[in-house]
Amino acid sequence: MVKTLEKVDVVVVGSGWAGGIAAAELTKKGYKVVGLERGKAQKRDDFVGSKDELRYDVRKLMFQELNKETLTIRNTLDETATPNRSNDTNAINGTATGGSGVHWNGMVYRWLPTDFEIRTKTVEKYGEEIIPKDMQLQNWGIKYDELEKYYDQFEKTGGISGEPDPLRPGQRSDDYPTPPMKETDIIRTFTKAAKDLGYHPYRIASANISETYTNPDGETINACVYCAFCESFGCDFGAKADPIATVLATANKTGNYELRNNSYAVRIVHENGKAVGIKYVDTETGDEFIQPADLVVVAGFTFTNTRLMLLSEIGKPYNPKNGTGVIGSHLTAHQRNLTHTRVRGFFDEKKFNRYAGTGALGVTMDDFNVEQLDHTKLDFLHGFCLRTSQRGDRPITNNHVPAGVPSWGKEFKDKSIFYANRRIDVQQQNGALAWRENYMDLDPTYTDMFGDPLLRVTSKFHDQDRNIVRYAHQRGKELLEQMGADYITVPEITDETEFDKTSLSDHTGGGVIMGDNPETSAVNNFSQVWDMDNLFVVGASSFPLMGSSNPTATVGALAYRAAEGMIKFLEDGGGQLVKKEESAKA
Repeated sequence: MVKTLEKVDVVVVGSGWAGGIAAAELTKKGYKVVGLERGKAQKRDDFVGSKDELRYDVRKLMFQELNKETLTIRNTLDETATPNRSNDTNAINGTATGGSGVHWNGMVYRWLPTDFEIRTKTVEKYGEEIIPKDMQLQNWGIKYDELEKYYDQFEKTGGISGEPDPLRPGQRSDDYPTPPMKETDIIRTFTKAAKDLGYHPYRIASANISETYTNPDGETINACVYCAFCESFGCDFGAKADPIATVLATANKTGNYELRNNSYAVRIVHENGKAVGIKYVDTETGDEFIQPADLVVVAGFTFTNTRLMLLSEIGKPYNPKNGTGVIGSHLTAHQRNLTHTRVRGFFDEKKFNRYAGTGALGVTMDDFNVEQLDHTKLDFLHGFCLRTSQRGDRPITNNHVPAGVPSWGKEFKDKSIFYANRRIDVQQQNGALAWRENYMDLDPTYTDMFGDPLLRVTSKFHDQDRNIVRYAHQRGKELLEQMGADYITVPEITDETEFDKTSLSDHTGGGVIMGDNPETSAVNNFSQVWDMDNLFVVGASSFPLMGSSNPTATVGALAYRAAEGMIKFLEDGGGQLVKKEESAKA
């Protein structure tokens, strides 16, 4: 029997950055908000003594439990998808209070103006004919200049440490709240080589902050101690901007927020074109509840948001055969076995201290990004950033040796020790564009622990995807040659390199995309569902593409804009915040 609870102003699915920002902004305005989190309760004190690489980084203790819910994966429409059952394949989506925002590395990038107007800018510069058949290039319905103030708000909430990109003058309304992290020999070596080649390096903006900072909501984040336990770990020192330390703390102190852990959302309940609440299961007792609310916010990870929309039969599911429908379309990601690869340089005479570090301690450059390249001379669209980061090498997963050295035995042991502090990695991260037959839908065969269909991912690499990575690897190799590396290992990307279960990434977007036309998008630029005005779907699920750098700041910026829209919706008595007629003409 399903129990219907007392109605509240707002119910929010998810307690990560998107859900946490919505909760903080709404509760500050006096609205009663209930948050539903599928994972357990956790707080900063729980991370004390958690610097255990085996449990947290190798065995993925903080990640989604795939025995309860997972994805099925296939490459083409005529294949039968099979489930992913191992977090070794990098499906590192968070669960528990704070979501993935608790165990993130903390890299903060603003995406480029062209990203938000990708189709318009591409056609203006090159014409329609440069766009490959079946590539989906779609504008977001919002421009960078409109989003800039929300980027700034996210950075101030997190006390982000950084310095501006020299190739983007005039695109910031304010400086970063705190100065860049410490400089290291690795950063100096990369920076000098890049400048010697005529490039424009700058420090990666970091949520592992450089000095103690109190944000506008009164939350204090401590200065980082460079312990090297960021990605896969919660910060026991409170020196990483995460939802627990910032937006959830703000929501909690208003007295208007209740977070219910172990609450697994199974449906968006709706009647007569309106969302009326969320149906969820208490995973500790098995009891089912409906939490009614005036406003419903779905703010989980891309897969969660898309699956909830499909299970709840809201919006028209995407059909890859004829390109109609929107829910599930524009699957886009930084793939682990392609986009996240790196060129590795080994030095016989130079030593670097790789022991200390943070998730976002590093240097990057945008000289090969979408706005800097002439694509008439290339066999791909968009672009990439090159960077090196010093995360701190933990012992289990960092025994790297030059190509040709055996992967076991005495020589491996000797070389892994010798090169432990004689290595610089140059990672490329490229823009990932959407394709017509890369999409998400409900699997017809496999179900979760409640008997509901799993989400099915259909994805295949294209020449565009492989070509941009090959080109980036060569630019990374040139950088390492300039640095004086003695041995350089370049990953092999062949025509057979394909999307598989090792491709899964926490940088995945699409499925409930943003746009300016209800016929080709699911939400408007306030993340409000076109077909249901009191339902907001917030997060990377709204991305029509993945920019060439980490997505968290864009998630945060869109969440702040969405929260502004939610408040306006509640204050003005409802209605669409963006008129359909005006959007269709835009």
